[in-house]
Formats: sequence, C-alpha cells, structure tokens
Amino acid sequence: MEHPENNEKYKGLTVNAGIEQPSSVNPYFKRKARKRELSVQEFVEGITKGDVTILSQAVTLVESVRPEHQAVAQEVIEKCLPYSGNSIRVGISGVPGAGKSTSIDVFGLHVLERSAGKLAVLAIDPSSERSKGSILGDKTRMEQLSVHPDSFIRPSPSAGSLGGVARKTRETIILCEAAGFNKIFVETVGVGQSETAVHSMVDFFLLIQLAGTGDELQGIKRGIMEMADGIVINKADGNNIDKANLAATQFRNALHLFPAPESGWTPRVLTYSGFYNKGVKEIWDMIYDYVDFVKANGYFEYRRNEQSKYWMYETINEQLRDSFYQNTVIEAMLAQQEQQVLQGSLTSFVAAKHLLDTYFNELKK
Repeated sequence: MEHPENNEKYKGLTVNAGIEQPSSVNPYFKRKARKRELSVQEFVEGITKGDVTILSQAVTLVESVRPEHQAVAQEVIEKCLPYSGNSIRVGISGVPGAGKSTSIDVFGLHVLERSAGKLAVLAIDPSSERSKGSILGDKTRMEQLSVHPDSFIRPSPSAGSLGGVARKTRETIILCEAAGFNKIFVETVGVGQSETAVHSMVDFFLLIQLAGTGDELQGIKRGIMEMADGIVINKADGNNIDKANLAATQFRNALHLFPAPESGWTPRVLTYSGFYNKGVKEIWDMIYDYVDFVKANGYFEYRRNEQSKYWMYETINEQLRDSFYQNTVIEAMLAQQEQQVLQGSLTSFVAAKHLLDTYFNELKK
C-alpha cells in the first residue's frame, strides 16, 4: 500500500521504503535431524549383543506411558525373554542413611573383580511429592561403579504408582539379563511398601542396618525382617565395632522369634564396613551359599515361578485399573460422584458401585 504522503498533492514530502530487516532466525542454525526410531528387531539384536546404548533406549521405552511406546516395549521384552533368567538377582534395602548406594558401589566392585560377567544396578529413586521431580543421584554416590566398563546403573523415578515402577523394574531386569548382565542389584526407596514389590522380583533380599542408633529394632517393620534372607550391619569400624557386634546379636535374637522361612534357609546377620571395604567378601559368600542351598532343594525355581505368577496378576490388576480410569464415560462421571460423596448425599460405597456398574454396562455395548 502506497503512503498517502507520496501523492502528487504532497510533492514536498517523501517517505523512504526503509531497510529490509534481517530474519530473527540465525542463518547458521541447522536443525538436527530427528533420530530414526529403531525397529523391534534392531532393539533385540542390539540388546542381545550387549549394546548399552540400545539397552538404555529400550528401558526408556519400558518406562514411557505412551501407548505406542508400550506396544513396542512389550514386543521387545517378549523376544528377549528366551535370553533372560541367567542371573543372580539381589534386592538391597535399608533405612535412609544406612549407606545403600556406597555399599552397592563396594559390593559391585567386589563381584566384578572376583567373578566373570557384568553387573546391572536398578535403583528406584525417591520423587518429590510436590514437584514430582527426582534427583536421580545414585550415580554420584557410586563413583567407582558408574565408570566401570562392565556395569550399568539405571535409576528410575518412583513418581506415580509404586506398583507401576516395580513392574517396569521387573521388565528392565529381563532386558538386562538378555544383554548379558549376570548380576542384578535392585535398590529400593527405603523401608516400606516398596520392599514387598522388590522382594517379589529378586532371589536374595539383603537388609542393610546401622548400629548405635538407639533401639536397633525401632522403626523396622516385622514384615521387612521376615522377608530378609540376610541382614548386614554397616559402618562396623573404629569406635563403632562393639556397637555393630551388639546390634548383630540383637538382630539374631529377633530372627529366632520369627517363623522359619519357606526356603528352609536360616537368615544370617553379618557386620561390615562399606567405607573401609571390610567384611564384603563374607557377605558375598553368604549370598552364594544361599543360592547353592535353594537351588539344591528346588526352592530357587519354585520362587521364580511364584514371582512370574504374582506379576501376571499384578499386570491384570494394573490394566483393569487403567482401563477403568481412562474410560471417557467414567471420566465424566467421576467428578460428579465425588462431589456427591463430599456433600454427604452419597456414601463412598454407593458411588463406587454406580461407577463400576456404569463401567461394566459400557463394556457390554
């Protein structure tokens, strides 16, 4: 559009067209080409060859909540299943500050130096309830393992369903075993519900405790003690040695009060120092003794079968729950039913029945 000032009437006035402005986009910027997504076959071939980069990408797929990623992940897991099952799976738990990550660093180096094979460490990392973020800082506390060529450390945030995280950890175990990792450590968030989930996916459950913190059994749930195949008292060094030995005696006495484990194994209590690397060999001797013992009496195979059955039912429960909450009719009803419960016009149980009846009627259509 011409400026009116350039009209014949205004010969004395002129307006310059101005200077063309450069583009706001950097002319030297080159857009990165999107990475090509691997096929299921490429994932399986890479994993079975021990390619850690492809293994990491597969674990990311497993942890993704996108349906298309889940479909690919399940196919990869299914094809990796024949290559799995050839590892010793050790669950490691303990109260916060017991030195789990430092101990894993020491245990891992010990087992890599004294036996052939590779080690995978799967750590469930606590997530903030406010921000939903995770520090994922286990690698910083496993200084030596994190740079070891035969180790693979994978922290997973625990945000969302703990059961979902545990299921994904179990699926990650299958992928790691297919990649040739014959020792698997699963570190848990802390003493609580997570232990039950982790106990259902490992062969040996190790509980790390501290001495000199008051009543040694305070805050330890009986269920956790009963699950432990071995209890170890950390920081048994310097002035703390006597306290550690006393704590070990107290734990041994406490274990006698519990029913005998189904495996027939008598849980042992040992002391060690993760910082000074003392007593670590004895802990691994205990783990190997346990594995030999349960393989000889058939409990090893029985427990693995029971774990597979457990996770089948857990997966069914999870899928049903997701199907219910993702149903569009239910989504529309939920807020209304919730409001009626809060107002006192409906009981929780009646509201739940309305929702479930609606859901099952939707399925019949």
